[in-house]
Amino acid sequence: MSEVRVTRKGLRGERPGREAIPGKTGDDARRWRRKGRAEQPMVPEPEFTSYYGKPVLNPPVWEARDIAGYLFLGGLAGGSSLLAAGADLTGRPELARAAKAGAGAAITLSLAALIHDLGRPARFLNMMRVFKVTSPMSVGTWLLSGYGPAAGVAAASALTGRLPRIGAAATVGAAVLGPAVAAYTAALISDTAVPAWHDGYREMPFMFTGSAAMAAGGLGLLAAPAAESGPARNLALLGQVMEMAAFERMTRRIGMTAEPYRAGRGGAYIRAGQVLGALGATGAALSGTPLVRGARPRRVVAALSGAALLGASAATRWGVFHAGMESARDPKYTVVPQRQRLAELSAPAGRPVGLPPA
Repeated sequence: MSEVRVTRKGLRGERPGREAIPGKTGDDARRWRRKGRAEQPMVPEPEFTSYYGKPVLNPPVWEARDIAGYLFLGGLAGGSSLLAAGADLTGRPELARAAKAGAGAAITLSLAALIHDLGRPARFLNMMRVFKVTSPMSVGTWLLSGYGPAAGVAAASALTGRLPRIGAAATVGAAVLGPAVAAYTAALISDTAVPAWHDGYREMPFMFTGSAAMAAGGLGLLAAPAAESGPARNLALLGQVMEMAAFERMTRRIGMTAEPYRAGRGGAYIRAGQVLGALGATGAALSGTPLVRGARPRRVVAALSGAALLGASAATRWGVFHAGMESARDPKYTVVPQRQRLAELSAPAGRPVGLPPA
């Protein structure tokens, strides 16, 4: 057994460490290492894997038909109520009637999809026992409870022509709550631990609001006469630009977590939504110009554009849903960004991450 002795010239009898160079000891090894001639490690860089390939998170047990449909229909309803109020103020009765009917039908189907996913209607009622401002689920439950009856009364009054004053008051109430109904679902999914949803919490509300406006404008173009479709066309174009800008900003900011939005099933839906949105916006813009002459051709172009915009909004919501599910199943989207954030927090100020300290 060797002993280490301390002398004026340093340690004597010290055993070489694990980084010692074979055949070189002491000062020779240090000079060899400084010249860059040390042996390179033959072990490859480690790659992240979880235990037995299992996901770190438990993916949500939501069904695409229920929850993605709930996200799309809720946005369509909220945007349509806002469009209906604007149509009433500008004297466009056919557009107002179509928007009110669409909002009433959309919120009814949206609530049906939500309750079907919950399993029992009593579970929805149980969420109304408390009101918690910090819980998107609690706030959303009370929003739906106030918005749903208002949109239903407005639609019934518009279709039957009865109780116009009550119908007008319900229209105003639904228009006030409509934007919140369209946007709160973004806060709802961003409040989860699903990486592709949670990391996009800054832009997701703007993306969902733009998608809702695009869908409502598309419904107006599809159902209203061409002479009254001006507000619907403007709302659809504004929504398409807003959704596209928010999505591009989100995917650039969140880095590798945006991969599920570009690949797989989620990416396919997103690309389909982008193509349909571009076609619908182009047709909507052309339908309001002299390039399309005649009432009937203009009506056909507006209807096709409206259908494309509705399809674009639905495809975007399905794409967001499937991208989130994929990011929850793959553990790298949970662990790798967390490690990067920890490295950024621990790095000295002004020094790029990954560089050794001076």
